[in-house]
Amino acid sequence: MSGPSRREFLRTVGLGAAGVALGVGAAGRPRRARAEPIHLAGKIIEAAPIRRGGPARLAGGKVIQPQHEVAVIRETDVLVVGGGPAGVIAALAARRAGVEVTLVERYGCFGGLWTGGLVLIVLATHSRSGGKLTKCVRGIGDEMLERLVKVNNGIMNQAPGRSNPTSDPEATKYVMDEMLREAGVQILLHSWATNAIMDGSAVGGVVFESKSGPKAVRAKVVVDATGDGDVFGAAGAEHVRHVHRIGLVHRLGNVDRIDRAKAKAAGKRVPSLGSATPIPSVRWVNMQGPSADCLDVEALSRCEMDARRAIWRKVTALQAIPGCEQVYLLETAAQLGVRISRTLKGTCEMTLADAKAGRAYEDVVGVGGGYGLTWEKACQIPYGSMVPVRVDNLLAAGRCVSADNRMMNYTRLIAPCFLFGQAAGAAAALAVNDKCRPRDVDVPKLQKLLKKQGAYLG
Repeated sequence: MSGPSRREFLRTVGLGAAGVALGVGAAGRPRRARAEPIHLAGKIIEAAPIRRGGPARLAGGKVIQPQHEVAVIRETDVLVVGGGPAGVIAALAARRAGVEVTLVERYGCFGGLWTGGLVLIVLATHSRSGGKLTKCVRGIGDEMLERLVKVNNGIMNQAPGRSNPTSDPEATKYVMDEMLREAGVQILLHSWATNAIMDGSAVGGVVFESKSGPKAVRAKVVVDATGDGDVFGAAGAEHVRHVHRIGLVHRLGNVDRIDRAKAKAAGKRVPSLGSATPIPSVRWVNMQGPSADCLDVEALSRCEMDARRAIWRKVTALQAIPGCEQVYLLETAAQLGVRISRTLKGTCEMTLADAKAGRAYEDVVGVGGGYGLTWEKACQIPYGSMVPVRVDNLLAAGRCVSADNRMMNYTRLIAPCFLFGQAAGAAAALAVNDKCRPRDVDVPKLQKLLKKQGAYLG
């Protein structure tokens, strides 16, 4: 049973295993993985995958879906799509700025890979310079971590200054739920974004598939926090597709009942059992997995089944070691560990070289930490990394922001996702309040709002 220690884990995810770009289509246009976006024409019309306009039919060997009107179930100021760390923080930031917010998530809980994917360590919360640690995750992200501290078994700290902590996924789900309820964010779970609604070159909302059939939410500004860039991909925004490792995290139980003396007496070695969690008897084990196209459903299906088989066999082999009989597989993650799939081509691209050099940006909207990674100093986050080159009324947040092939291994970490989320949510609210496009937001005014919300801008 191989599982990285914290240091080994940092080496494996800390900016070393860069993704491979698949590129964009001819004339600089991105490859599209879905149908054309829906354009507003009074009503929202699309080919329906559910029998709301009648069942699909065969015609000349082809499957034809009928067109039908998609019901608009909500109109909102800001629509955040994706309830991972970036999406939840974005929804809270926008709501606290005084606008109506709807948050849509495809699974039944919030947290994304932090909870459903069991990626429990919150890396890059601090920077270090001259031997001094500086907390970079402040504002709403820090508030969330502090609330986890107060929940029984909610969080454990692995370094001084409460840096790079590990959380319990169930506690995190609960805390996120409570913070969203308290803020008055409107919630739709179990709803998968399938298309963008376009009004010219601007996004006017998103169509979702659900058990209730296809539904639409209209919005003044949309934040794409899907991780995979599903909204900006559907909207035709320029982006890059990537091949990257796809893993599956799991948790082991009863690790505190291992009898190492018994194993040693039998001439056996107990392998590494991953990383500690807030529950003393439970550890989580990261899995790198093979490189594959994270937007290919057949590749995802193979990776998921192969990973579960590999995990089961490793646990069975572990249980055969004398002294390890009581260790068991507690769970495999509900979400496959997709690291990178699409990244936006923004008006500014973050690069690893710039981060290591400490590049300063006039449109800085967050300062990320590097403590525990291959560099330890702070790095600034530019607003332009979240703004599409052409499509309007849309911002990206989380791992799908504009970053080069090496920097994306940083931007996908949980702590930076907090920062992207708060910046995107605040900017979306400001665009609504000032009746302007997100690309035209007054950056000094945005910076002032972020500071008011407690964010750290250096």
